[in-house]
Amino acid sequence: MSEALKIYFGDGDHAFVLTPELVVELERQAGVGIGLLSKRFFSGDFAYSEVIEIIRLSLIGGGMDPKEAAAMIKAYTPAMPVSKLYALALSPVQSLMFGEADLQDLAKTTPRRRKSK
Repeated sequence: MSEALKIYFGDGDHAFVLTPELVVELERQAGVGIGLLSKRFFSGDFAYSEVIEIIRLSLIGGGMDPKEAAAMIKAYTPAMPVSKLYALALSPVQSLMFGEADLQDLAKTTPRRRKSK
């Protein structure tokens, strides 16, 4: 099983992990197995809905309540460029498939926003 990754999303750092149970749900939603999904995903051949679902399921796998994960998706993803969403979703998939993800590159490409007072 892949380890939880701490990644900045929306309002702070959150745990992201794709558990085996959630991979089954991802496969059901995508209509393909994880092998083909990850192959397409790594080559940049993905659907927006797949990216969003990977982020949502990874938040749930990291311990977030499903309703809270859905609310975060609704609140934060519409304003994000697809390239940033892809970078965010890529790490949990890499961790699932290869055991470790290089978060140093993600940390450099994911901007942190200051909280408004």
